[in-house]
Amino acid sequence: MKPVKRMMQDIERGVEQTRSLIGKHALDTRVMEAMKQVPRHEFVPADAQAYAYEDGPVPIGHGQTISQPYIVALMTDMLNPEPDHVVLEVGTGSGYQAAILSLLVKQVCSTEIVEPLAIAARERLQRLGYANVEVRLTDGYHGWAEHAPYDGIVVTAAAPAIPGPLVEQLKPGGRLVIPVGLPHNYQELMLVEKSEDNAVHTKAILGVAFVPLTGEHHK
Repeated sequence: MKPVKRMMQDIERGVEQTRSLIGKHALDTRVMEAMKQVPRHEFVPADAQAYAYEDGPVPIGHGQTISQPYIVALMTDMLNPEPDHVVLEVGTGSGYQAAILSLLVKQVCSTEIVEPLAIAARERLQRLGYANVEVRLTDGYHGWAEHAPYDGIVVTAAAPAIPGPLVEQLKPGGRLVIPVGLPHNYQELMLVEKSEDNAVHTKAILGVAFVPLTGEHHK
């Protein structure tokens, strides 16, 4: 079986196994199509190519990983991305999540705190033609106020609590998807929704395991 087809089947299996937690039997077809189109092997190190399409995280250096395909698909789906949306990503990593989002929204603003990863991801995304992604070297805990407010925000590392600046930069009607919890402890994938009257509602979706969000605020 071809690697991409196997990956898509693994994502479908993950949805089936967690349907009682995520509240659906299938992810948005646009999200699934984006997962199928983005060449995941381009976003993993050369010595990890054999594992590119496996249903698990892959180390990318500097203590970071490219997330499991099912989790990338689920977090993307949770954002309810639309073609006119501007989305903030905290934690560019290899650029894979940004590439997925770029096929679904108008603009992706992505922050990365690790300089070598930011430089490599920016080059990779440009080389592969994902022209609507902008990568900035910065501490994403504070968001990216210049382009706020955002229709959606996705955080690809676990925070001990939901960062206030990200909630502030979320547009009314927008969604924030973030893993919350401490390293080596129980973490939950959280959905934060801001209503049109700016009321904030949070919901825990399922247990996850992410590398920690880093930056001065954690020291």
